Amino acid sequence: METTVKELPDSRVRVDVDVDPKDVEGSIKKTAAQLGEDMKMPGFRKGKVPPEMVVQRLGRETVLTQALESSLGDWYERAMLKSGINPVGDPKLDLSDLPDEGKPLKFSIEVAVRPGAELGEYKGLEVGREEPEVPQDAVEGELKRLQEGFARLNPVERVAKEGDVVLIDYEGKIDEVAFEGGTAKDYLLELGEGRVLPELEQALIGAEPDDERKAEVPFPDDYPAEEVAGKTAEFDVKVKEVREKELPELNDDFAAEASEFETLDELRDHISGQIREILDNQIAERFREAALDEAVKNAKVELPDPVVEARAAEMWRRVERQLQQQGMDPENYLQIQGKTRDEMIEQARPDAERALKREAVLEAIAEAEGIEITEEDMLEALQIPPGHEDHHHDEPSVALQKIRESGREELLKDDLRMRRALELVAE
Repeated sequence: METTVKELPDSRVRVDVDVDPKDVEGSIKKTAAQLGEDMKMPGFRKGKVPPEMVVQRLGRETVLTQALESSLGDWYERAMLKSGINPVGDPKLDLSDLPDEGKPLKFSIEVAVRPGAELGEYKGLEVGREEPEVPQDAVEGELKRLQEGFARLNPVERVAKEGDVVLIDYEGKIDEVAFEGGTAKDYLLELGEGRVLPELEQALIGAEPDDERKAEVPFPDDYPAEEVAGKTAEFDVKVKEVREKELPELNDDFAAEASEFETLDELRDHISGQIREILDNQIAERFREAALDEAVKNAKVELPDPVVEARAAEMWRRVERQLQQQGMDPENYLQIQGKTRDEMIEQARPDAERALKREAVLEAIAEAEGIEITEEDMLEALQIPPGHEDHHHDEPSVALQKIRESGREELLKDDLRMRRALELVAE
């Protein structure tokens, strides 16, 4: 792949791309193989039509047009990596003619890029730093969580009250039809913990073993499972057991059973140390950000409006993807928020502006300081964190090799340069 970059006004660039003929033919072959899986042709079993026959039957242009749909995104990404461009927002693609066999595919990309910065003072800045203070109730809360984990559940013959655990079977229906996730057997539910909708929990307060209860449960409009959101379900619940929770006493014996420490004081100190470490990390992060914002204040960064708009739209698309991963339709989310997509993008503009300015200043500092990332730096960044050795992680050298093969080495270097520049400002 060959790329040529031309700078345009307003922090935009045009990248002309030539895709190697063998990559074009490879994409055609792959697409033809996929099309051949559904094609019926005399003399061939379904799904066994060879790619060259598919191209012959449908025509090279038809197959290439379809191949571009799946390959253009990948070629665009490779073109950005190869040309060292940091795109902001969606690209404008210009694809002229489809190439003849043996010729490269030519297309151009016009896209917004991260703007440059004119640096002011970025060393010796004065920024306040908080002192970590471990709240005692956080330590006690963690001890309580440990204590809960070692609780005994004793069956009792009495009515269920808040704090008890009930063993239940339940079946839920909407308009007389069962729905996914609405039925369970031998489900242990702690009353008062808020793990199920309040109407279902309320129906079980005061129930005795062998009771059968009915509950009408309205699901909120923003409930993650879309098929039940905004609907009302009827639940039939059979209470099989009521169990009383018996917590172990908080003493040295408990500490020895629940941890590697001999005394409760040692366990408390250990929990306090862990919380302090988390607070230290949060404070250090806030301190780094405050130092960077001070450097941004001293710098000049020209932010063309379309670039801010593009980054804000990019941020909203990230939220959309997260919502979809959680099983929620972004359109439903917008309705609940009472906002349009454009309003959400407008709302993201201040964050987009702040992020772009920070990145521009860090990039300029990395440039001014001549920060270079070595092989050792990359391997160190890919080290497996302590305590995660038993999780599935590649060795740093293997992970780096995979990053190189995917063409993402420059992305890793860019990320590490920015981190190094941030550390320099904070130091």
